[in-house]
Amino acid sequence: MSQVQGPIVPRKRLGAELKRLREAANLTLDQVASDLLISTSKLSRLENAQGSPQARDVRDLAVYYKVANTPRGDQLMRWSRDGRRQAWWANYQDVLDRDPSFDAYLAYETEASIARVYTIPYVAGLLQTADYTRALIGAMDPWRTPEEIERFVQVRKLRQQILMHREGREPLELTTIIHESCLTQFVGSLKIMNDQLEALLKAATLPNVEIRILPASSEPHTMNTCTWSYFIFSEDTFDRDVVQIENHAGFFQIERPEQVKRYDRAFEELVRRSRDSEDSCEFIQSVLVQGAEMF
Repeated sequence: MSQVQGPIVPRKRLGAELKRLREAANLTLDQVASDLLISTSKLSRLENAQGSPQARDVRDLAVYYKVANTPRGDQLMRWSRDGRRQAWWANYQDVLDRDPSFDAYLAYETEASIARVYTIPYVAGLLQTADYTRALIGAMDPWRTPEEIERFVQVRKLRQQILMHREGREPLELTTIIHESCLTQFVGSLKIMNDQLEALLKAATLPNVEIRILPASSEPHTMNTCTWSYFIFSEDTFDRDVVQIENHAGFFQIERPEQVKRYDRAFEELVRRSRDSEDSCEFIQSVLVQGAEMF
């Protein structure tokens, strides 16, 4: 079964509010489900933002909690409607279903206002060239067919559009700390590497993109051992920050405020240890010049 479920933020806000209304009424899942003649598991899935919320279920719950036709009830219905929108990546299920945890990552990335990304040992997906992605996926996922790889490249290209424009919203504000090893980890060919480095320099000129290089000589940090992203949302979109950790086993989500705060502090520390934007671009340029000898 497909894991592509579309916008996760409105589903999470809907679920959190339904749970809050139930707990405020001192009711259990079983009690509400029994009164509304629905399964407890269905109500639990709604409160946990799993699956697509059905308007009829949300309407019945709004009536049950006595918030129908009020601003709060209207908001529940809006979240329900927004949570049913088809994700832009739904047409790429054939490649994304290999890693269903990627669905949540794409949902958060699409809806965030600010992304703070740390990457090692490869360049962040939002900044990869098509050839770099093609060579990287081909090497890391040798079981993929050429057609699947091209589909994955298309997903990368569509993801990158949020750095340039978003309908009705400002482009994503991206700050990425790239470990120095990302620039020297050979991917594909010398030309692919040179083109990728030039693409980084071009991206750094965008007003909403900041690129910083973490020197290999920097002291080890507990959170610089794998790639992770810290997503920040506007107040009217989501009420909390989210961290997504990426490693060879897939993507792992962190939402607990005390844990998220640790990554907030960690990113600030990595910023402190990294080269500033200007020095980072100069360093990228130096690697580009030395490319033939380095690779």
